[in-house]
Amino acid sequence: MKKILTILLGIVGVLSIVFLAMIISTGDEAIKLGESSGTVNTFMYIGYLVFFLTLAFVVIFSLKNIFSDAETMKSTLKGVGIFALLAAICYFGLAKGVETELKDGEMLSAGGSQLLGAGLYLFYLLLAIAGGSMLFFAIKKMIK
Repeated sequence: MKKILTILLGIVGVLSIVFLAMIISTGDEAIKLGESSGTVNTFMYIGYLVFFLTLAFVVIFSLKNIFSDAETMKSTLKGVGIFALLAAICYFGLAKGVETELKDGEMLSAGGSQLLGAGLYLFYLLLAIAGGSMLFFAIKKMIK
C-alpha cells in the first residue's frame, strides 16, 4: 500500500510540475485578458481535486489511527477538549463584540466582531503557550 501511495504521489508531483509549466508558458497578459481562462480553470479544478483527495486520505488515516488505540483516542480527546476550553474562554471571557463600520460602508455585527476578536485572542494564547513550552524545555535541556 505504501509503495502504491508513493508512486501515486510521485505521479501527482510530476503532473503538478507539468501543469505549472503550462500555466507559466501561457503568460500573464493572456491570463489577465481572459484568453486562457479555460486552461487555467481546468488546472485549478485539478488542483482542488488533488487537495480534497489529499485531505480525505489524511482524515481517513488519522481517524483510523485514532480509533485503533484507546490511549491515542484518550490523548486526542484531551487535546480537543483543552482547545475547545481555550476557545470558549477567549470567546466568552476576553472578546468584546462591538458593531463596527467597515471600509466598504457595510457593518460588521457585534457577534462577528466578538468571533473575530476571540480568534485573535486564541491565536495569541496558543502562540504564547507554544513559545513558553519551547522556552521551558530548552532551559530544562540546558540545565541537564
